[in-house]
Amino acid sequence: MAEGWDKEVDVLVVGSGAGGMLNALVAASNRNDVLIIEKAPLWGGSSATSGAGIWIPGSHIAKQAGFDDNLDDAFKYIRGLSADNVPDENIRAYIDQAAPMLKWLVENTPVEYLAFPYPDYHAENPGGSPEGFRTHMPLPLNGRDLGKDVRTLRFASPAASLFGYLNWHFDETNAILYRQPGWFIGLAKSLARYWLDLPFRLTSRKDRRLTLGNALAGGLRMALKEKNVPLWLESPLVELIEADGKVEGAVVNHKGQDIRVKARKGVVLAAGGFEKNAQMREENLPLYPNAAHSGGVTSNTGDSIRAGMAIDADTMNMQSTWAAPVFYVPGEDRGRLSTIERALPGCIMVNQKGERYLNEAASYHVTGQVMARRHKEHGDGSPSWMIFDRKYRQTFPMGPLYPIVPDWFHKKGIRTILKKARTIEALAQKIDIDPSALAGTLARFNENAEKGVDPDFNRGEAAYDRMYGDPRNQPNPNLRPLSKGPYYAMPIYPGDIGTNGGLLTNDKAQVIKKNGKPIEGLYAIGNNAASSMGESYPGAGVTIGPALTFGYIAARHMSGAND
Repeated sequence: MAEGWDKEVDVLVVGSGAGGMLNALVAASNRNDVLIIEKAPLWGGSSATSGAGIWIPGSHIAKQAGFDDNLDDAFKYIRGLSADNVPDENIRAYIDQAAPMLKWLVENTPVEYLAFPYPDYHAENPGGSPEGFRTHMPLPLNGRDLGKDVRTLRFASPAASLFGYLNWHFDETNAILYRQPGWFIGLAKSLARYWLDLPFRLTSRKDRRLTLGNALAGGLRMALKEKNVPLWLESPLVELIEADGKVEGAVVNHKGQDIRVKARKGVVLAAGGFEKNAQMREENLPLYPNAAHSGGVTSNTGDSIRAGMAIDADTMNMQSTWAAPVFYVPGEDRGRLSTIERALPGCIMVNQKGERYLNEAASYHVTGQVMARRHKEHGDGSPSWMIFDRKYRQTFPMGPLYPIVPDWFHKKGIRTILKKARTIEALAQKIDIDPSALAGTLARFNENAEKGVDPDFNRGEAAYDRMYGDPRNQPNPNLRPLSKGPYYAMPIYPGDIGTNGGLLTNDKAQVIKKNGKPIEGLYAIGNNAASSMGESYPGAGVTIGPALTFGYIAARHMSGAND
């Protein structure tokens, strides 16, 4: 051991999300000695709590599904949406390396992905894909193969699981959502499988059938275990160690003691954004000030971003988030992302004046941004209110509120935010909105919805809108009059699922100093780095897709494989 170091490795990875774990796996496969450190007592990061969709243009999987993509179209699409300060080289690196990364991933881990006919969020833009097949979703995995490590895998977020504990796949979600034939039997089998997982069920709430983010994180960890790559929990980064302009390692607090870890080839910052740091939000996010309304995991407090800044690393787009409308249940540690509910027929969103002000069915990023701007400019958008009728209540979920399940059976926090009245005027009084204003808004909406049109906000016209609509509802799957009480209201807030501004990086994922030069030995990926999407959200999977891709690029660069 060299003097002054307590441990030496080739690569030190800070954070155990998907990007960090893939980076570690690629590095280990190139005969590097790798260590992953994780601040929290649970591993998997935000990736494990997510849907784990990844946006990958030109993949071999999409080609097998009959979609022959064009990478120049994909570049044009991202470039047109991304912020001007994002270099072309970064976008091109992502577009060019995403498909090779995915091929490597499925060939070297138990993770399997399918390309979905999920339209790009702005498919009407040049280079966009209304057919989809750029978004890929993981197939379920058996978590028993993780052994005891499954116990410390993060749970899926409440918005991505049933009853807060049952993992499910998108196909199963659709079957239950639209009451497809056999849905009840399928649900009963899933519940039986979960509760009869004995004796494991006696000591853990964890569902060992891994889906979505749990499947991606779990599969990566399985592959890492085969390579004997250690993952230290409850071991936060304290500071980076720099000498002569090069990052040589880091101080890590492990088992209550600060230890100096030398990283011969590099330190990779992959520890997420700063969405749960109230002070950093106040300094950087004037449109999104409330950390409680973020869907990010509680350990994402920007530690590694600040560690980079402490050695003069530059930052970019720190004012930006992956914006989203969220439901907030009192007592929970995060907001619940709203994706599907807003697009379903029989509901509207209004501000505190009782006015519609957006297309409820737009992507969650666009919706979150519009809500935040509305509140900043008019002071009446946070909270806004989701209004829905009896038929919607009986048929579809609304955030944490499940259909079929009686109001009284939901937990107290949900009951406290749910408002209900026999008439729309009475409901308006309960949510402190002028009754005549809300009634007038609803009357106009209903008149147009009966015809299947929305002349005010064009709900149901875009391919993305229709994807989440109810195909049984015609002529517009997103529109139906709210026709019969009782009527319901739930508050919904402009929030986020994470920050996407961070350390400035180049096309090799190297962190850039304020003087414009790369910091040798330091890389940043995922939400530690400023996103190549700028402030946009082009499609499902443009958070984890780049995290994985730049993790792959960084590992290959450290190993000399990109040269």
